[in-house]
Amino acid sequence: MAKELTPRSENYSQWYNELVVKADLAENSAVRGCMVIKPYGYAIWEKMQAELDRMFKETGHVNAYFPLFIPKSFFSKEADHVEGFAKECAVVTHYRLKNDPDGKGVVVDPDARLEEELIVRPTSETIIWNTYKNWIQSYRDLPILCNQWANVVRWEMRTRLFLRTAEFLWQEGHTAHATREEALEETEKMVNVYADFAENFMAVPVIKGAKSANERFAGALETYTIEALMQDGKALQSGTSHFLGQNFAKAFDVKFATREGKEDYVWASSWGVSTRLMGALIMAHSDDHGLVLPPKLAPFQVVIVPIYRKEEQLEAINEKVEEIVNKLKAKGISVKYDNSDTKKPGWKFAEYELKGVPVRLALGPRDLENGTVEIARRDTLTKEVVNLENIDQYVADLLEEIQKTIFQKAFDFRTEKTTKVDTYDEFKEVLTNKGGFILAHWDGTPETEQRIKEETKATIRCIPFDGEKEEGTCIYSGKPSSQRVLFALAY
Repeated sequence: MAKELTPRSENYSQWYNELVVKADLAENSAVRGCMVIKPYGYAIWEKMQAELDRMFKETGHVNAYFPLFIPKSFFSKEADHVEGFAKECAVVTHYRLKNDPDGKGVVVDPDARLEEELIVRPTSETIIWNTYKNWIQSYRDLPILCNQWANVVRWEMRTRLFLRTAEFLWQEGHTAHATREEALEETEKMVNVYADFAENFMAVPVIKGAKSANERFAGALETYTIEALMQDGKALQSGTSHFLGQNFAKAFDVKFATREGKEDYVWASSWGVSTRLMGALIMAHSDDHGLVLPPKLAPFQVVIVPIYRKEEQLEAINEKVEEIVNKLKAKGISVKYDNSDTKKPGWKFAEYELKGVPVRLALGPRDLENGTVEIARRDTLTKEVVNLENIDQYVADLLEEIQKTIFQKAFDFRTEKTTKVDTYDEFKEVLTNKGGFILAHWDGTPETEQRIKEETKATIRCIPFDGEKEEGTCIYSGKPSSQRVLFALAY
């Protein structure tokens, strides 16, 4: 039977770690802090990638690729940027190995030291803006709307599969514009694309907003974010979009001739999401039985399991299943038919439940006689017997309903776990006993934000775009505030 998981209520962190491994999503690798994404996990990431890639291209972006290695000197050109990433950088110093004279394998050749060390990219702003300098001379060359799918390395000591690893997969968009307004519009457009993807594909409700100065991306003038709430009441930053102003253009001397014949520095944005979205997907929906996958991102949406005792029964079932599979595929539904005889149906049921397959069909000799099939929903763990006639439309409608139900459940949870507070004592009480999102007044100063973080570990997740303007006083300092901000403990 399927591998049992530690209940979420008992140890949420252990439940998550076990689920990632037991559902065959990923595992730790021989390289400390790095993971192997297994085929089933990678299939989900590919689905995410495909949808996001389509959305990027629909908004006018094109894909390109830039080097993995970045000259160290590039990081010295933008002071805030280098300060933000310096502690996480992996550095390449040599380019050759040689046999150990003592016969103990290979050693780094001391004579093969690089003239200039190379940084394994933690993000690509510097190498891309050095490149854009060659691409941009005039307003006619703008805008540049590039995205790259790549890996990055940010050296981490404490890692967790998908959520925080030394190497992870992501996409990073880097755009160049003639005006401040265009770059800001791009920054906002892309955070909206991320929110659309999170809610309509991942079925994860998110809050869009601006980061505080303390939480901004290194080198950005503004950072916009989507924040999601996990089932343990902690927030997960699930995508960010940055308005970079002219900082990187000035650092790399990227100027252009304007329509008016003047010279100006280019305006920039950058934006990205990573395999951390896999963590969000797992933690927002899954239960003590295993994964719960929204149909739009499931590697296969339907699994069919035959129930039989005799070989001739299987032949008749196979014939009927072929007919069902063809109907479902014609509707664009992805199906797996598991008629292998190595495992019993009960084991298969538990395994596909663990892996979060949205819909399971079970078909036996009696079903063939009655023209019926048993349908099990992964999200509610309910079963029903339905007529095989119009099964394709029935399953299509069911998948749509499951997608909506999963979102609504997460939305209702977030609503229940969002609390307005007016005092610091109330803030600490909610943080300790209830968790979740806390809406509270803040005086707008980095000092107050830092003190709250030091005392409670809670951070400002964002200043919500749709937060109502209301006069109040900061929960910590008592100074005036014009809008509540979103606090939470976070991953």
